[in-house]
Amino acid sequence: MALEIRQFPCLQDNYGYLIRCSETGETAVIDTPEAAVILEEAQTLDWPISAIWNTHHHWDHAGGNTAIREATGARVVAPKAETATIGHVDQPVIAGDVVTLGELTAQVIDVGGHTLGHVAYWFEEAGVAFVGDSLFALGCGRMFEGTPRQMQAGLARLRNLPPETVIYCAHEYTQANARFALSVDPDNPALQSYARRVDEWRAQGQPTIPTVLAAECEANPFLRWDDDALRARLGLQTASDAEVFAELRRRKDAF
Repeated sequence: MALEIRQFPCLQDNYGYLIRCSETGETAVIDTPEAAVILEEAQTLDWPISAIWNTHHHWDHAGGNTAIREATGARVVAPKAETATIGHVDQPVIAGDVVTLGELTAQVIDVGGHTLGHVAYWFEEAGVAFVGDSLFALGCGRMFEGTPRQMQAGLARLRNLPPETVIYCAHEYTQANARFALSVDPDNPALQSYARRVDEWRAQGQPTIPTVLAAECEANPFLRWDDDALRARLGLQTASDAEVFAELRRRKDAF
């Protein structure tokens, strides 16, 4: 029994994900950035979609729900706090809930901040997390709705997952994220090496996603709010973790 994952580009820089239980063949789509592409991919693979798992309500994550639901009859799993904006939701979920895909289970993690109700789905046994727009490779999502304290707490929950966890985020932003990360943490050898690899992958047209949590903890400034050297460079040696995160996010927004 295994979690099978199919990753493919959608829209300008989104990734779509079809996930399947190898034992039962049950298939879900993580978010719905581009319905036609998702349906075509599922048909090519012969993976009939039976569920949609939304991480949050933004149009490039839930905008294809209706078309996919009408084409497949898929059940919609989505954050309870965002059911009003997402629309038809069959299974509202909150932090701590467990969602099933055939014989597999995923835990729901609160990663609110980008949107208030944003959730991630963590398959503990498979060592995989689908994190939407909360955490990116070398970056994190903008705070459209939440507070720095809320978002830093959500990222801390992801940081506390096993270091070997494979992180699937929703956008190919890594090259731009690397440029910002180097501007605030230029002496970090792990970041320097990571950024070089990212440039090589993109030059070859390769995706930089998925990433591994351990690599993000070493190189991603948005997971390094308690690093002494980074704090010193920001002039925030005595600030709270949330205040360090807030300053990093403020700088990224203006970068």
